[in-house]
Amino acid sequence: MFSIGQSALISIFSHLIFIYITWRLVIVMNFDPIIRKGHSTEGRIFLLFLSIVIGTGVSKFFLDILQWSGQLVFLF
Repeated sequence: MFSIGQSALISIFSHLIFIYITWRLVIVMNFDPIIRKGHSTEGRIFLLFLSIVIGTGVSKFFLDILQWSGQLVFLF
């Protein structure tokens, strides 16, 4: 069983990794037609927030699956 500190460390790294992966995927997509001219800074900040939301959600999903699979031993 993981201690609280190890679980927190794994959660932090998981969130950061998935946010980074999402950021890389968002950057590849072409959002230039959606962002108005002269508002590129605001567009980048929006894409950063979008990456944080999506990356955190995906990370939470994988952490939940990891936790639930560890709890399956208590089923029997």
